[in-house]
Amino acid sequence: MKNSRQYLLLFLRGIAMGAVDLVPGISAGTIAFVTGIYAELINSIKSFNLQAIRILKADGIPATWQHINGSFLTILLAGILVSQFSLAGIMRFLLDTYGLPLWSFFTGLIMASVIYLLRQHPPRRYVDTGGFCLGLICAYGISIAPAVMLGGDYITMFFAGSIALCAMILPGISGAFVLVLLGLYPVYIDALVNVHMDLLVVFATGGVVGLMLFSRLLSWLLDHYKNTVIAIMCGFLVASLNVIWPWKLVTESILSHSGGTIVLASENVLPHNYQAAVGQDPQIFVCTMALLAGFCLVLGLETIGNRYREKLK
Repeated sequence: MKNSRQYLLLFLRGIAMGAVDLVPGISAGTIAFVTGIYAELINSIKSFNLQAIRILKADGIPATWQHINGSFLTILLAGILVSQFSLAGIMRFLLDTYGLPLWSFFTGLIMASVIYLLRQHPPRRYVDTGGFCLGLICAYGISIAPAVMLGGDYITMFFAGSIALCAMILPGISGAFVLVLLGLYPVYIDALVNVHMDLLVVFATGGVVGLMLFSRLLSWLLDHYKNTVIAIMCGFLVASLNVIWPWKLVTESILSHSGGTIVLASENVLPHNYQAAVGQDPQIFVCTMALLAGFCLVLGLETIGNRYREKLK
């Protein structure tokens, strides 16, 4: 990162990553992938290792800061944290008030993301195609898994953080959706809205531990089997469309501690069936426009990114 413009763009990426990871069904890893910082993010997380400690002892803080890509991680994390704390209430309001258009917008984002990734890394071998199918099956299985209800104690939040933050950096598997499956999504949102620092610190500590372990495996896989790994991630993304399909009939739900509703199980339906069952306008036109907006946003970012890379050559 060499100038203030790049710092600002990185901060905005962090804002976007933090915002989407509040939503069950769309992953912050998708944003990192689409905006071109995914590999740098994984390698930066992986750089927290014994070599970093040796560099700190031998060469001091500046050399260590460079080794761990400290500026990159600090600015990106600042954007994520600002987004998580400032947008938690707004995101909850949007989901409650404009749920159908918002889910449609996210659907467009993911559809375009799959096209973007497959254009950049087309699956040319049978193993890549098999990886895509494997990712599709695994993520779909996760998406239809029944939710459980766990208590929001410190031990549970620690392990939930380690799982959710690992999911956060995987395109197509939402950390928020993992929390929904564990029955801890309302606990996490309440902790953000009401700034329960004890729960948030425990959750973040678990997340850091999980990321330190998982990032090394993911980085190795990307170095040795990049196209296959990306094909698997595209399978994740396609399967996640099952989660964020806008028109759903809730079949099981409970009240959260804050009085809101947490959905445990739902069924995807077509818009006209949704209207007949729920008695609400499916907002087909608005949802279609929102889907196209999300679709065009991702492909527009791809076009801008390609032009920017051409200028750097």
